[in-house]
Amino acid sequence: MKLITLGIFLFILGITLVVTYWAAKRTHTTSEFYAAGGKLGPIENGFALAGDWMSAAAFLGFVGLSALFGWDGALYALGALVAFMAILLLIAEPLRNTGRYTLGDVIAYRMQRPQARVAAVVGTIVVNLAYLIPQMAGGGVLIKLLLDIPYSVSVVFVGIGMIVYVAFGGMLATTWVQIIKAVLLISTAVVLVVWILALFGFNPVALFDGMEDRYGAKILSPGNFFKHPLDAFSLGISFVLGTAGLPHIMTRFYTVPDAKTARKSVIWLMFLAGGFFLVTTLIGFASALLVGQDAIRAADKGGNLALPLLAQYLGGGPGTLGGQIFLAFVAAVAFATILAVVAGLTLATSGAIAHDLYFNVIKQGALNEKEQVRVARVSVFGIGIVAIVLGLLAQGQNVAVLVILAISIAASANFPIIVLSLFWRRFNTGGVIGGVAVGLVSAIGLALIGPAFMGKEAIFPIVNPAIVSMPLGFLGAVLGTLLGGRNAVHEAHFDQVLFKAQTGIATD
Repeated sequence: MKLITLGIFLFILGITLVVTYWAAKRTHTTSEFYAAGGKLGPIENGFALAGDWMSAAAFLGFVGLSALFGWDGALYALGALVAFMAILLLIAEPLRNTGRYTLGDVIAYRMQRPQARVAAVVGTIVVNLAYLIPQMAGGGVLIKLLLDIPYSVSVVFVGIGMIVYVAFGGMLATTWVQIIKAVLLISTAVVLVVWILALFGFNPVALFDGMEDRYGAKILSPGNFFKHPLDAFSLGISFVLGTAGLPHIMTRFYTVPDAKTARKSVIWLMFLAGGFFLVTTLIGFASALLVGQDAIRAADKGGNLALPLLAQYLGGGPGTLGGQIFLAFVAAVAFATILAVVAGLTLATSGAIAHDLYFNVIKQGALNEKEQVRVARVSVFGIGIVAIVLGLLAQGQNVAVLVILAISIAASANFPIIVLSLFWRRFNTGGVIGGVAVGLVSAIGLALIGPAFMGKEAIFPIVNPAIVSMPLGFLGAVLGTLLGGRNAVHEAHFDQVLFKAQTGIATD
């Protein structure tokens, strides 16, 4: 039976490796490595964006939170539905028009200062590493469950896979792996939902009644996970504004030929990911009712294995052929999901280190195409090692909670400097440095002393710190700008930036 499980897992993994080999033969230039040559269409990029957004948090963490905490956990999934409204209305088109490969390009185009690019690099790296941690943890618990190997070995396996995908295939491989896993993920969700509804006579209310009968009315009431009145509001801020500060999501807008295609990509994403997130709550409730909260916590105290355990139950239960086959398929799809997301994160981090820091700041543009790609690939190995270490430290944490904390950091450090760079004439390099510094310190500091890490001993009462740390990030950016003084030439450049952001036409 283990051989069947391993065979299904290796088959799906093999498909993604074939794609990586195909992409590696077509990836030679910097543009191809970072942005797939800017040739993707709206449907391709929309599916890839959906693949980026439907991460381990969505497939494992959201389901686990709903299973363990009822409607409080469901808020995580519902918040994801509106995450891209700010991007569609404010960010997508200007970002596509003013950048090239990274968020640092956007900031540097406006500021014309290496210090501003360095600050953007710091924000990118911290956010991406924070987002990498839950992906590595999710992959670790999956492989541990599926292959019965230690968590530490599982995390190393995930890290090696991540390095292979990115170092050899670049953005093209990452894109098509994300497309494949998005299709698999959505298809799996459809099968699970139809199966679950069939068990309850296609009446979702019967599922909710079963939850209430087994766990009491409290499971369908607020307060099981969120203890502070502002928790839900802060979660919403994290989603709506923090997503616009995620570098691995934003760099996807450079893979398309123009701003119109970027907007269409977001619309495709909203339909694909929105439909998926709607059903994760249903799957979570079914996991709690059919598998049981005690069994879910026994397998992983963060609740990350609720979905694989449900798949095993639906297939016939532990020890049965059907249970092992369905478990193997769901786990393999989830693992492909994690590899695709960590590949996107690694690529965005590599871009910040190799393109922004090494090529533009240290070498000041004096590096040919071949050397740029070589440096980018070398940086991937270093990022992979750091990601493995961080993944080992995250054992036992719910991956959805960790992901939203990463998004809170993005809302506090990256979102303020992006918005102010695009829309405030006086904004300057001092503002970029102040916004990133204050945003990062406040978001990370408040998270570490909050309930997500300190539990009942928390000093800061709100799980997601964005409600406080994001205004502090804006404050740091404004104060840094004012302290930096006015520069007439610098402010005059804003007109060029604004024109290009809205039209895509450069005037300099």
